[in-house]
Amino acid sequence: MRKFLKQWVPSIAIGIILSLFIRTYVAEAMRVPTGSMIPTIEINDRLVVDKMLWNSSLKHGDIVVFHPPVAGEEHTRYVKRLIGLPGDTIEIKEGTLYRNHEEIAEPYLQEAMTYTFGPVTVPADHYFFLGDNRNVSFDGHLWDTPFVGKDQLIGKVLFDVNQLF
Repeated sequence: MRKFLKQWVPSIAIGIILSLFIRTYVAEAMRVPTGSMIPTIEINDRLVVDKMLWNSSLKHGDIVVFHPPVAGEEHTRYVKRLIGLPGDTIEIKEGTLYRNHEEIAEPYLQEAMTYTFGPVTVPADHYFFLGDNRNVSFDGHLWDTPFVGKDQLIGKVLFDVNQLF
């Protein structure tokens, strides 16, 4: 028994420590519990999320996981599409998204938006997110504070495991 413990305990401990390190700081698999990103991401899809944001840059259209600026939801994870970067002006009118006064084509949407929003300008170190299922998504256009701070970001979605198979 002593020989078994001497051989296996260090390996198991190293494996656990590496696993926790990777999950906390590098990448993590996450399940999507809602339909706010349909049709891009379905309910119960599993995503692999890159948590090393310091090593990458966010751009319009990225799908990002973050903690929302919503009272009582600060520890919940949301998955939405990045629509506005710091300094961008965002407006939604007549079913169309405008970024910096330019119409944005969004081929991933199944239906036009049925609401009006903005214009708003995204402050420094903040981002603006919307779900792809716009008319039912609880996102930036409905929050009291529509912007997500840089410190609330968890990571960028690398891929949807369900779409690989």
